[in-house]
Amino acid sequence: MTELILPALYAMFIWWFTTGLIVWLDGLPASTYRWSMMGATVVGIAALYALSRTAGDISVAGAYCAFTSAVLVWGWIEVAFLLGYVTGPRREASPPGASDYQRFRHAVGAILHHELFILAAGVAVVALTWDAPNQAGTWTFMILWAMRLSAKFNLFLGVRNRGEEFLPEKMRHIDSYFARRPMNLLFPVAVTAATALAAVLWAHAAMPHTSPFAVAMNVLAATLLSLAILEHWFMVLPLSSTALWKWAMRNRRKPDAAPSGSIGPVELATLPLKTAD
Repeated sequence: MTELILPALYAMFIWWFTTGLIVWLDGLPASTYRWSMMGATVVGIAALYALSRTAGDISVAGAYCAFTSAVLVWGWIEVAFLLGYVTGPRREASPPGASDYQRFRHAVGAILHHELFILAAGVAVVALTWDAPNQAGTWTFMILWAMRLSAKFNLFLGVRNRGEEFLPEKMRHIDSYFARRPMNLLFPVAVTAATALAAVLWAHAAMPHTSPFAVAMNVLAATLLSLAILEHWFMVLPLSSTALWKWAMRNRRKPDAAPSGSIGPVELATLPLKTAD
């Protein structure tokens, strides 16, 4: 049982702490953004190097290291977006009354460079771990990416909670690209598919005679995916998860009349992300 509980607790801590750290960095004065971006870049490059070094390591420690490295690469991407360094050519809000098609075009223009950054990072992660026995980092990155895309499309189509209060001032125009509805038709499909995959990962981890490395890798991935599913539910339920990161939001001014929402590594780039992504 310990081999299931420990990696689950570790994944939850990494999810909670890295999300809070990024939220805290976003709330600092703009004069600090350059240093935050430089630090995130150093960490991101070091994490890619760590992925390459652990690609052949099928120990439990190797699974933990690859998982953590992929999360750090994702964090680098999200810091670059939320601090405004890698976003897109469009920097203004979608005009009132814009059609869904216009709103979609505006949203793509606002995050185009960010999406290309994610694609480049994903290619790098896959290339560094290609045909290697340790795929924990690749699984982690792909889960973050897939659930981030799901969150983004759900936000565009409309959800109850969009998490505007987590956005730094210079990125608040992003919220204008998303709709507010109790739920949309994509949501149950996305959540059901993700839940089915999470169940498969948990089942594989609990199978007898599974190697300690495989158990750790599956539990880390399953826990992260389960947390991403939880983040999705917070988008439509009349609940707030802001208390989880209250410590990280003390350095920012609350936006006027902002509704409660949810955020994580997957959603940091989509509330505009985890979560993703």
